[in-house]
Amino acid sequence: MRALVVEDDADLARNLKSSLSDEGYAVDHADNGEDGWFMGDSEPYDVVVLDLGLPRLDGVSVLSKWREAGRSMPVLILTARDGWSEKVKGFDAGADDYLVKPFHTQELLARMRALIRRAAGKADSVFVNGDLVIDPKAKSVRLGNEDVKLTAHEYKTLHYLMVHVGEVVSRTELTEHIYDQDFDLDSNTIEVFIGRLRKKIGAERIETVRGLGYRLKRAP
Repeated sequence: MRALVVEDDADLARNLKSSLSDEGYAVDHADNGEDGWFMGDSEPYDVVVLDLGLPRLDGVSVLSKWREAGRSMPVLILTARDGWSEKVKGFDAGADDYLVKPFHTQELLARMRALIRRAAGKADSVFVNGDLVIDPKAKSVRLGNEDVKLTAHEYKTLHYLMVHVGEVVSRTELTEHIYDQDFDLDSNTIEVFIGRLRKKIGAERIETVRGLGYRLKRAP
């Protein structure tokens, strides 16, 4: 999953990026509203953490511009402002959730997982497709009664396919959602990860749709 953090506090931004990276997110960061708006408008993100009190363009304006442009990624407002009117403005602008500073990192991570589940139309905290189960909190994968050992990038690839089970996902889309913006999108590593996953969970589960991408088959 790929996350955007728009936060001008350098220490907080650094801590957030570290915590999210440790959780397996590919993380991009902007330290002002104008850059944050541009990144969110031009790059695909699975979730955004957005401060309200930003230089150059405030967070509510950033969010309003995204929503007006049809950008629908889940957005968690993160701010020191705890007045009810600020919360209302954030929600009216299109925020999906709200967290007031100071906060516990584990709560932030739990809220982000919930936003991603909701965006995928999932109510449960785990993703299940037949006998294949992914638990995003534990970063674990089970096939039947057996644990499946995956590398970090194999897990990110399978997680994204699981979120979009039954859909065709292009190699470019996978690359954009498991790496940050500095990664070389022409890399062929996605094919390597898909090959490894097929060996670990069964080749028949991941279908190659020629010229389009890959599809994790929905279990009957």
